[in-house]
Amino acid sequence: MGRYDFDTVIDRKGTGCIKYDAQMRRMGRDDLLPLWVADMDFRAPQEVLDVLKARIDHGIFGYTDPDDAYGDSLVSWFQRRYGVTIQKEWNTVTPGVVYALAAAVRAYTKPGDAVIIQQPVYYPFREVIQDNRRRLVNSQLIYEDGRYHIDFDDFERKIYTNSVKLFLLCNPHNPVGRVWTREELQKLGEICKKHGVTVFSDEIHCDFVYPGHTFVPFASVDPSFKEFTVTGTSASKTFNIAGLQCANILIPDQDKRRFFRREVAASGYSQGNVLGMVATKAFYDLGEPWLEELLQYLKGNLDYVRQYVKDNLPGVSLVEPEGTYLLWLDFGGTGLKPEELEDLVVNKARLWLDGGAIFGKETALFERINIACPRSILEEAMGRLGDAVKALQK
Repeated sequence: MGRYDFDTVIDRKGTGCIKYDAQMRRMGRDDLLPLWVADMDFRAPQEVLDVLKARIDHGIFGYTDPDDAYGDSLVSWFQRRYGVTIQKEWNTVTPGVVYALAAAVRAYTKPGDAVIIQQPVYYPFREVIQDNRRRLVNSQLIYEDGRYHIDFDDFERKIYTNSVKLFLLCNPHNPVGRVWTREELQKLGEICKKHGVTVFSDEIHCDFVYPGHTFVPFASVDPSFKEFTVTGTSASKTFNIAGLQCANILIPDQDKRRFFRREVAASGYSQGNVLGMVATKAFYDLGEPWLEELLQYLKGNLDYVRQYVKDNLPGVSLVEPEGTYLLWLDFGGTGLKPEELEDLVVNKARLWLDGGAIFGKETALFERINIACPRSILEEAMGRLGDAVKALQK
C-alpha cells in the first residue's frame, strides 16, 4: 500500500471540466463513460495543496512573473530526472504548450510556408498549422508489426521538396506511445540541421515512460541541436494541472528566443497565471514521490488493459506503449468500417474515446484511450467495450 490514493473515485461532475461536463454539449448525450481528453482523475497530493492554500490565503493575486526560485525548481527538475542542464534565461512562460506551438508557427514561418509533422499525431499540431495559414506537410509514421517507426527517407524528401521551415516533433509521441531513441532523434536532428529546419519538440509527456525505455530531450542529443530547437514542457500533464495554464518553453538560442517572445507579446500575453506558477514550482519541489507512485499505478493499469485486450477483444490489438498514459488500440482486425467502429464505441459500449481519424485519416480504425483513472473506472470501461465486441460475434 503506497502513501497516495489513486483508487478512490472522485466525482468531477459540476466542476466545469470538459472531460465530464461537456458531454451533452459535445456529444449530445450524458450516458457515456469518458476516457478521451488527456487529463487525470487523481487528486493532487496534500503537500502541494498546502502550498497552494497558503498562497490563496495570502489573498492577493496580482500580475506575477516567474522569479529565481521558480527557475531554480525548473532547472533542478530536469537535472534530477534527465541529467540535462538548462538555463533559467532560456525559459518563456506561456499558457500552454499548444499556445506555444501556434506562437512558434508564427515566429519561425510566414503564411504559405511548409511545416512538417508525423501523423498519426496529436491533432492540434495540424490545427495550429492550418489555422495560421501555413502549409501542412505530413511524413507518415510507418506502422509495422504492431509498432511505429520513422520513415527517414520520406521525412528528408518531404522537407527538401517542400522547402519546410519548421518541424513539430512529438516526443514522447501522442498517440502511438513511442519514446524516440537517441539514435532516432539524432537522425531527425541531422536532417533538420542540414536543411535549416527549426524544431519545436513537444515534450509534455516526458515524465511518463515505462520500464525499459528512456526519455531523451531532443535538444540534449547533440550540442548543435540547441541552436535550432524550441522545447515545449509543462507540469500540466505530469501533475494534472492543465487548468492552471502554465507551460515552460525552453529556447537556448538568443535570436530564436527573441523571435518567439515577440510573437507571444504580439498575441497580448505577458504575465502568467500566478497559481499555475505556484503549483508548478510546488510540484517540481515536492511532487516526485507522488509521481513515482503514480507511474507504478499507471503501469498496473497498462498491464490490466493489455491482458484484457488479449483475453476479451478478438480482432483488437494494443500498440504497446513506451510512454504516455494514452493507449492506442488497433481495431483493424475486427473487420469493422470506421463508421461501424464509431457506433460500436459510442452507442454499443457507451464510451467517449478519441477516434483515430482525428489524428490522421489513415488511422480511422484506431481508438485512443486514457488510462489515468482509478482501476475501477478502467475496468468498467473495458467491460463495456468487451461486451460490445462480444456482441459482434453473435
